[in-house]
Amino acid sequence: MIPIRDSSYSKETAYVTWTIIGLNVLVYLWDRGGSLTGPSMAFADLAMHPSEVTRCLQGRGDPFEIGKIFTAMFLHGNLVHLLGNLIFLGAFGPNVEAAIGSARYALYYLFWGVCAFAAQILVEPGAEIAVLGASGAIGGVLGAYFLLFPGNKVRVLIPPFVWWTFDVSAFVLLGIWFLMQIVFPQDGVATWAHAGGFVAGMATVLVLGGRQKVLSQVQFLHDEEFDDE
Repeated sequence: MIPIRDSSYSKETAYVTWTIIGLNVLVYLWDRGGSLTGPSMAFADLAMHPSEVTRCLQGRGDPFEIGKIFTAMFLHGNLVHLLGNLIFLGAFGPNVEAAIGSARYALYYLFWGVCAFAAQILVEPGAEIAVLGASGAIGGVLGAYFLLFPGNKVRVLIPPFVWWTFDVSAFVLLGIWFLMQIVFPQDGVATWAHAGGFVAGMATVLVLGGRQKVLSQVQFLHDEEFDDE
């Protein structure tokens, strides 16, 4: 299911969300010399390897490996990986940014990414395979959204054989997404990073005082396209 939009919106422009999207696209194209396909060429050595970070934390590795936790957030394995992440960020990021404020949102986005990679390292400390992508940080966006806007309706698209849309509760959609990371982990996918980011996003809302306090100073408008016909 591909999320397209949700039932509420803010008049504030989501500068940070769109900047993050732009940076991810720019890095992806730069990494491949302007091509939409092909392997990583410029930044292949900036992906995070759990085993290397583990060795570093044990005092036996290069400290630069820890810095790769941040660089890896902006790298993607292929075009599908990139588009999948940015679609979710574009659908859920603007409201979360409006709710907690752009400056805090930028910092929390990085924090969620760190928490996500930390979860993956904790579960698989000796893994040699590279871990990269914005999925973990975006998992934090989804976790924050899950607590802030559980009653919102989200319009989703089901490809590729039946191109039709329907509306589903954000609580249901994101709840299923989170459970799938835990119950049905996929080979080659850092599902524990996704789950770790999601939990970090939820924890952030609670630390900020909960849903009512976070939303008390923000006005959201209802999208009339979601009204019952």
